[in-house]
Amino acid sequence: MPIPRHFSALILAAAFLLGGCASRGPVPTFYDFGPAAPQAATQAAAPAVPVLVIADANGPSWLDSQRMYYRLLYADAQQSRPYAYNRWNTPPLQLLSQRLKTRIAQSGVKVLSTTDAAAGMPLLRIDVDDFSQNFDTQTHSSGHVSLRASVFRGHRLIDQKTFSRSGPAGSADAQGGAQALAAASDAIATDLLTWLGTLNITKE
Repeated sequence: MPIPRHFSALILAAAFLLGGCASRGPVPTFYDFGPAAPQAATQAAAPAVPVLVIADANGPSWLDSQRMYYRLLYADAQQSRPYAYNRWNTPPLQLLSQRLKTRIAQSGVKVLSTTDAAAGMPLLRIDVDDFSQNFDTQTHSSGHVSLRASVFRGHRLIDQKTFSRSGPAGSADAQGGAQALAAASDAIATDLLTWLGTLNITKE
């Protein structure tokens, strides 16, 4: 017995809808560092430097995408793996650049971009070596940030130093990694400010 034409159309439409639903994967979850909490007030503490130009951070190409990466140190430390359904809101290089600028500005330093700076102002350049979540075991991980900071005045290098910070993740997943990396980035910002305070940046 032939199937009526309108029933055939309904069957085809249902098959199309089911196929479309089946083809959709899980919706990605996006993370960032969250709002930067105000720093504790100090008693009339002078900023490390009055004015500082901060260039956007440089780094390897894999840090210039929104993918979140982790390493299984207990299985294969040489392999960096991306989370399947978790992403950063913006690439880590941009997240880290903005966080460092925010923290340094909170200390009282007037932060300028490279496009706004006048000639001769001290410039801070950041080169990121690592920014990833590392798993020591299947249930324990930490966020690791490593970078080189260079301060220039004109074309003269004033000083350069490597900073590295790690912080435990509260959970063995992307959310825990994002929180740990934010904390490690804040800790490096504090280290940077301490270091800047030891340099004679304002002197020619």
